Amino acid sequence: QAQVVESGGGLVQAGGSLRLSCTASGIIFRLYTMRWYRQAPGKQREFVAAVARDGACTYANSVEGRFTVSRDNAKNTVSLQMDGLKPEDTAIYYCNAVLIVGNPGIWGQGTQVAVSS
Repeated sequence: QAQVVESGGGLVQAGGSLRLSCTASGIIFRLYTMRWYRQAPGKQREFVAAVARDGACTYANSVEGRFTVSRDNAKNTVSLQMDGLKPEDTAIYYCNAVLIVGNPGIWGQGTQVAVSS
């Protein structure tokens, strides 16, 4: 069945770095736009970054310049390199694979990122 699985979360100090990965299976990966979202406790889920099938990247204003999203179609994997982490980046980070924009797509279970001050 189609699924995506996140990994790479952890606890870091402010200013540190983490690299998240999301591996997809059961889909033709190269045809999907891959997105990262995050949700902090008590807050709504928010968009973080996306990479289209052609490699074009989009970022939320809050992370642009600090985060980098990329994809490796040979490995069915999308990555999120997070540098200059801030306490407000603390959240569960979710991977989302979507074939058609506007559809819910496939969601992972998330990976926890915690940034201490």
